[in-house]
Amino acid sequence: MEKILVVDDSRLQAAQLKVILDEDYDITIAQTAEDGLSFASAGGYSLILLDVVMPGMDGFTLLKKLQEMLITQSVPVILITSLSDIENEHRGLMLGAVDYITKPFHPLIVKARVNTHIKLYQYRKQIERQSMTDQLTGLANRRQYDRHSVIKWKEASRLQVFFTICMFDIDHFKAYNDTYGHPAGDKVIASVAKTLSTHLQRSTDFVARYGGEEFVAFLMGDSAKKAFEYLIKIRQAVEDLHIPHDPDTAEWVTISIGGVTVLPQKDSSYDAYLKIADTMLYDAKRFGRNRVVWANEKMEQWSE
Repeated sequence: MEKILVVDDSRLQAAQLKVILDEDYDITIAQTAEDGLSFASAGGYSLILLDVVMPGMDGFTLLKKLQEMLITQSVPVILITSLSDIENEHRGLMLGAVDYITKPFHPLIVKARVNTHIKLYQYRKQIERQSMTDQLTGLANRRQYDRHSVIKWKEASRLQVFFTICMFDIDHFKAYNDTYGHPAGDKVIASVAKTLSTHLQRSTDFVARYGGEEFVAFLMGDSAKKAFEYLIKIRQAVEDLHIPHDPDTAEWVTISIGGVTVLPQKDSSYDAYLKIADTMLYDAKRFGRNRVVWANEKMEQWSE
C-alpha cells in the first residue's frame, strides 16, 4: 500500500483527508511543518499533501526544503488551498508542487487527483529503476554506482565510519569467451553477479556492474580485517560454483579482488581510494589471480 503524508495544522481537515483516502492508502498525519519535514526525511512516501498556511514554518518554506533534500525532491506534493487562494496556488506551483486541492474537499476530486499523481510517481520510479539497473545482471549499473558512491562517501565521512571499496574482475574472461562464445560469457557474468549480490545484501552494502566483466562494491562500517576476510569468502564462493573454464587456462571460473578500507575525512577523495582499490586488483592479477589483495587503514598491503 502506497504511503501518503498529510501535513496540516487543522486536525479537522487532516481527519477529513484521512477518511477520504484511508481505504486505499497508508496515511500519516503531521500537525506542523517541522513534524512533516521529520516524517518526510525518513522516506517511503509516494505523495505529500501540504497545507499552505500553517503557524511557524509555512507550507512554502517546507516545500523548498523538500525540494532540496535528495530523499524527497522527487516525491510529488499537492497543495491544500482555499478557493480564493489564487496567489498561493501560483506560488506553490512555481516552487515545484504538482497540483492543488481546494477546500472544502470533494471526495471524488481528492481521490482522482491523488490517484493520478500516485500513478505518475510509480511510473517515474519504474523508469528510474530501469535506467539505474544493468539489464544482464540486475545489479546497479555504472550510472547508479556513480550517484551512490558520492552520497555514501559523504555519509561515511560525516558519521566517521570505515568505508571499503572493492574491485572484482573475472579471471581469464577473454579466454573464456574465445572458447565458449559470448552467450556463455554472459551467463558467467550473470552467475558471478548473483553470487556477489547474495553475499552483499546488508543495507550498508552496495554492488554494481562496473563494465564488461568488472564489478565494484562498497561496504560501510567494517574494519579492514573484517572486510578482507569476508571478501575471501566471496572469492571462494565464486570458485565453488565450479563453472568449467578452458582447461589450458584454469580449471574453474574464478575472480580476483582488490580493495581498500579507509576512514574518510572531509578533504579526502573517493576517486583517489578507488584508484588504490584498482591497484590492489591489478596486484591480485599479477600475483596469480583467484585471490584477494587488500590495503588496510594504514595503507599496508595484505594478500591471500
